[in-house]
Amino acid sequence: MIYYNLKDKKEQVNFKTATIKGQGNEKGLFFPENIPQFEKDFIENLNQFSDEEIAFICMKDFVGDEIPESLLKEIVAETINFEIPLKKINDRISVLELFHGPTLAFKDIGARFMSQCLSYFLKDEDKKVTVLVATSGDTGGAVAHGFYKTRGVNVVILYPKNRVSPVQEKQLTALGENISAIEVNGTFDDCQNMVKQAFSDEEINSNLFLTSANSINVARWLPQQIYYLLALKQWQKFNHENPVICVPSGNFGNICAGILAHFRGLPVEHFIAACNENDVVPNYLKIQKLEYKDTVATLSNAMDVGNPSNFTRILELFHNQFNDLKNTISGYSINDDETLKTISKVYKNYGYTLEPHSAVAFASLEKYLEENPDKKGFILGTAHPVKFPDAVEKATNIKIEVPESLAELMKKEKKTVEINADFEELKRILLDKN
Repeated sequence: MIYYNLKDKKEQVNFKTATIKGQGNEKGLFFPENIPQFEKDFIENLNQFSDEEIAFICMKDFVGDEIPESLLKEIVAETINFEIPLKKINDRISVLELFHGPTLAFKDIGARFMSQCLSYFLKDEDKKVTVLVATSGDTGGAVAHGFYKTRGVNVVILYPKNRVSPVQEKQLTALGENISAIEVNGTFDDCQNMVKQAFSDEEINSNLFLTSANSINVARWLPQQIYYLLALKQWQKFNHENPVICVPSGNFGNICAGILAHFRGLPVEHFIAACNENDVVPNYLKIQKLEYKDTVATLSNAMDVGNPSNFTRILELFHNQFNDLKNTISGYSINDDETLKTISKVYKNYGYTLEPHSAVAFASLEKYLEENPDKKGFILGTAHPVKFPDAVEKATNIKIEVPESLAELMKKEKKTVEINADFEELKRILLDKN
């Protein structure tokens, strides 16, 4: 499989190079030159395949011969070696729980896949690799866990000060070893912009072997298709119609992976981009104009993104044809008050505990289903409620118990370096680490 740079289509690389580089020239994202199709029999008979077989079939064409087939099977099996259940909330809305992995967030899947691919590609390198990543909450923890104590790899995570939850912060800052956290006086967009700038800086790249683990990296983005297939496998047991799929959306890598799977033959009735008050895409779907905005801090902090990087990939999938895009995707913006009311209502009426991101998705899907009463669908539950105890406890009046897997981590000391949203400060830190 060849990947081309969306900003410089003459730059074409294989999966290994795209994974190691993270992004291309001019901060461009890599994109597959063709979209491999699923066999019709495969999609119609998912129940006859194991989850590991489904994951392998999903990924093999994108990896090609860059990783031996036997090893790729091991990698995908390790990537999904925890429960990913589709649970019914009410008669029309279900939830795909993606938070049963080691860091209790959906990003475990992409981060685990990418970390193992990168470890394989770099096994013969003498030079240490620096994985540089910006996070609005969950990416950093998943990446930190995925690369923790990996030989020859240093991880540097940028996150916005006071804009992640206590559990998220501990997952970023308390591991130590080869994991370093930088607390930025700014927004996620500031963090992301500094990461992109680092990849374009000649001095940094001449001194460091730099790669990214954000969803801009194809090895983080592409494996997210797997759980859409696993969801459909479960959906088909009880439903004959195609589902409406509602995705909490911030940087738009998650929903972009689902749409890519749809282009490959995954049957989906409609996609919904569920956003908080950072409503760039819902606004675009109304006025056909992308107007990037300053980030607004919300309860659903992982979606606090004013310039969603992966939306360029969605535009590429649709060849920038607005009407085709709008016929496939709807967008809703849900504010914090509505988010809390949704958590409260769903807990009271159905006994299910949502956290803020899944609440934004539930409220969005509910709005869509009110307008389309003959449809049914599911939301993506992207994080465990324990990651957002203040909001959940306020809305439900119940105490969220910390899982045993997190108890020891929460006792550890936070270790960070604090900087302003200034690239030169980041640059000094990175070069000092060399």
